[in-house]
Amino acid sequence: MKPTVFIDGDQGTTGLQILSRLEGRPDISLLTLPDGRRKDPHWRAQAINGCDVAILCLPDAAARQAVAAVTHAQVRIIDASSAHRTDAGWTYGFPEMEPAQSARIAAATRVSNPGCYPTGAIALLRPLVASGLVPEDHPITVHAVSGYSGRGREGVQAHEGPGAADAPAFVVYGLGLSHKHTPEIQAHAGLTQRPVFVPAYGAFRQGIVLTIALHGRLLPDGASAARLRDCLQSHYAGASLVEVLPRAQSDTLEHLDPQALNGSDRLRLAVFANPRENQILLAAVFDNLGKGASGAAVQNLDLMLGRH
Repeated sequence: MKPTVFIDGDQGTTGLQILSRLEGRPDISLLTLPDGRRKDPHWRAQAINGCDVAILCLPDAAARQAVAAVTHAQVRIIDASSAHRTDAGWTYGFPEMEPAQSARIAAATRVSNPGCYPTGAIALLRPLVASGLVPEDHPITVHAVSGYSGRGREGVQAHEGPGAADAPAFVVYGLGLSHKHTPEIQAHAGLTQRPVFVPAYGAFRQGIVLTIALHGRLLPDGASAARLRDCLQSHYAGASLVEVLPRAQSDTLEHLDPQALNGSDRLRLAVFANPRENQILLAAVFDNLGKGASGAAVQNLDLMLGRH
């Protein structure tokens, strides 16, 4: 019998992407609610308790309410909100984070899908912190620029709706340094000190460039750009969706295009350096709607269904 998958919030930016990926798949039965029932607590509770796996594409408060509505123990959940990303009772849905993570996700009943920005930051930092090349108390600053779809329906409407001509070309936000992704980055990167996280979005629909600058003088002896790159390459050697650019390729790059991997679920990591000044730059490029959201959710779903 085919497993039933229910998407709660299938008309939002992430939900629509997941819906389009799952529609027509012969190995699952997709459960959706008609327009008049999508926001009705009774019908949503009926749907979530009548499925095998529920994917929550909801604001945080609504996601918590949806989880609270589950009464059938066999229901498994993938939460694409940020409500449970640092909850010890939930499995973090980043399969490539460490060797055993895919197996943990496959066996889990509660999986929290990573945030788009944290996906890039954690992918870069966690292997380096775990190896001791970047100290766990290192002063980290993460800067990231996303396409406007990262703001959800509001961002898409602002840049594609009637007032699109007045939409800003570039905005830096989170100036209070309290963005909700920051604790997630700290927890899953293995940092003991809160990083500074500075997000931004530009006038393009999707894609992310995320960078982390490091001063070599503050790193342990021998923590060169080459060693950091080798560490990342070793960690992701068996990961089909994560690539680490070799030095010969990164040394020829003069810019990073946030849209380079749009339409894919791939995550590209790179290490750049100025040896003379002893400075290193870590970078990640990926689609915020691919590996940063819907692609990650479907990857986790397939693990939970034994499709990988």
